[in-house]
Amino acid sequence: MSSLILVVDDETNIIDVCTVYLKREGYEVISAVNGEEAIRLWRLHSPQLIVLDLMMPGKNGWQVCEEIRNEQDVPIIMLTARGDEMDRLMGLTMGADDYLTKPFSPRELVLRAKAILRRLQRSKAETVPGAAAQLPAHILKFPGIELNVLHRSVRVNEKEIELTVKEFELLHLFAGHPEQVFSRNQLLSKVWDIDYYGDTTTVTVHIRRLREKIELNPSQPRYIKTVWGIGYKFEGREPS
Repeated sequence: MSSLILVVDDETNIIDVCTVYLKREGYEVISAVNGEEAIRLWRLHSPQLIVLDLMMPGKNGWQVCEEIRNEQDVPIIMLTARGDEMDRLMGLTMGADDYLTKPFSPRELVLRAKAILRRLQRSKAETVPGAAAQLPAHILKFPGIELNVLHRSVRVNEKEIELTVKEFELLHLFAGHPEQVFSRNQLLSKVWDIDYYGDTTTVTVHIRRLREKIELNPSQPRYIKTVWGIGYKFEGREPS
């Protein structure tokens, strides 16, 4: 059975493009052009994923997200205006699982949706009778480390770790795509929103600082691995 995705945006051309690309991948899609309709369709159809624009007249994306989060942990990908970092931060703080800045590639949206739904399906498959309840969508948990996207908090071996905004966004990106290799330029684009191919010193510095905070031995990292000649990846499995 294919997953149902709710796309919410007051720009019908964006809805149309998202719908075409998501349906090509076999997803069912329903859409809403405002917050009130989004809430009604969410209650009526219980979609497995919501793609939610922030800036809408009437009930905006923040209000929709807050209302949904008070009742359910359905995954949410937020759409934000390019350069509005505070919008992205507020969206993640309120419980969004991921975000895309406009204008965005519909192919990128499909990849993000696939990753979230695949993670959700994997969590369900790993839940067995008598075991603890499955984790909500805003919790990313791996051996020894846990991210709470809703609270923007990180625990390593049950100890709370303080991260800066960019350190958390970097770790969230990695943990949301385990085993995927990111180049330094890709990290600049996704975390800093900079499409610049040149000096990637800021990425290297943030990786080093992040390792110092989450790794037992930063010189021999367990989680954030260097892929020589390419970039970095997040290793979430138990070490062999």
